[in-house]
Amino acid sequence: MIDFIYQDPYPILKDDTQYRKITSDFVKVEQFGEREVLTVDPKGLELLAEEALTDVSFMLRTTHLQKLRKILDDPEATDNDRFVAYNLLQNASVAAEGQLPSCQDTGTAIVMAKKGESIFTGVDDAEWLSRGIFNTYQKRNLRYSQIVPISMFEEKNSGSNLPAQIDIYAKKGSSYDFLFMAKGGGSANKTYLYQQTKSLLNEKSLDEFIRTKIKDLGTSACPPYHLALVIGGTSAEANLSAVKKASAGYYDNLPTSGNMAGQAFRDHEWEERVQKICQESAIGAQFGGKYFTHDVRVIRLPRHAASCPVGLGVSCSADRNIKGKITKDGIFVEQLEVNPKQFLPETAPHLEAPVEIDLDQPMADILAKLSQYPVKTRLKLNGTVIVARDIAHAKIKELLDAGKPMPDYFKNHPVYYAGPAKTPEGMASGSFGPTTAGRMDVYVDEFQKNGGSMIMLAKGNRTKQVTDACNKYGGFYLGSIGGPAAILAQDNILKVEVVDFEELGMEAVRKITVKDFPAFIITDDKGNDFFANL
Repeated sequence: MIDFIYQDPYPILKDDTQYRKITSDFVKVEQFGEREVLTVDPKGLELLAEEALTDVSFMLRTTHLQKLRKILDDPEATDNDRFVAYNLLQNASVAAEGQLPSCQDTGTAIVMAKKGESIFTGVDDAEWLSRGIFNTYQKRNLRYSQIVPISMFEEKNSGSNLPAQIDIYAKKGSSYDFLFMAKGGGSANKTYLYQQTKSLLNEKSLDEFIRTKIKDLGTSACPPYHLALVIGGTSAEANLSAVKKASAGYYDNLPTSGNMAGQAFRDHEWEERVQKICQESAIGAQFGGKYFTHDVRVIRLPRHAASCPVGLGVSCSADRNIKGKITKDGIFVEQLEVNPKQFLPETAPHLEAPVEIDLDQPMADILAKLSQYPVKTRLKLNGTVIVARDIAHAKIKELLDAGKPMPDYFKNHPVYYAGPAKTPEGMASGSFGPTTAGRMDVYVDEFQKNGGSMIMLAKGNRTKQVTDACNKYGGFYLGSIGGPAAILAQDNILKVEVVDFEELGMEAVRKITVKDFPAFIITDDKGNDFFANL
């Protein structure tokens, strides 16, 4: 016989978050029998969600910005590391003005809450939190990214960015604690579950496993990353939930050792080891270097004897995580950084001059110009670009399958994989950064065979089928920096117009005019791929 043991499985030892007070309204302490109850007007939930999602769409944590500045100050950082870090700090400075969100993918709204047993609202809390999220996406220059199924194969954009993911847990006490996230598709898609066994749990096997699986992340989720590795879990779902929260810094103040109650803990030694592995990968901040990750969290959980789930995930360069709380003293939200400009150096990092490419030449002339330069060459693009992403590609494939020709706009211009946020009044464009290139890989061979997609512009690494197609048909894949969507809209995109499939909303085909748009040659017409050489 052993004694009964119970404890909080995720014992957060302290909360050192700095909060700002939104209001003292909407909360009231009342007597219910012999105990005090904190009554919360549901409008307070609505207000908190609206404030949190607004702040996190335009501002970042101070600690995140400090890590970007650290890259600029590190003599071991590569020029490409510094180039990306500098652009991300510039982007944060533009976004903090409150008009252009930091990323064009303004994310799925996610709320994780712990509701004290002495909190009374009298409503479906998820509904009122959803109202606040709705308000933010309606009022601000954000993007509606939620696609709802009408039938198995018919889908439509919800037009509101709802539904949100809202998970509310019960706890002791009279406080209501929240973690809000705006989780973009790129970083969400880089969440992995590996069902392993006890055989993994030794130094040699775990080290080899991590070195292999780190490569699965690639660069399409916009590094440098905040990386989370979670080993164990009472279920696959418990493991991946911990991955998401750990990547957001939610578990930073866990204990550093386990116990017989099975408490979760951080392993600082393995965090340092994994960080070193990431640095040695040479993937860097998107285009080669040291800073694939800002930092690493390694969390150890209990497991079933027959299972050993391992989860890997990231929070990307748009590190959109923010805490909130409701207490008897009022409604509070985490204080994010309002002055990112303080982290910019007085002068930009010195880089070799980029190659200027005129995109308003005939396609054959643009391809001939690009063919003169090796992969990794930095470019400055000027001229006309077509914008198309997932649904537009599927529509064009339907045209080809029906025996119709490739649209001329796909033949005559480079194709930028992207979908913009709403356009602020008086501006040419809303936030308009690249989306993940890999989702369009399946179309490349057929499209290039038909004269389209000869130059593609997006973010992240791609599969060998793209390298092979470019080698076969003389095409190129150009990498754009993932992350600086606000500064691209402000400085590099001069004009936007819809040219096809207007009914698709943010997924419609657009024609844009760009000026000094930054890019790198990633895949060339000779079978070379930058990421294959890392």
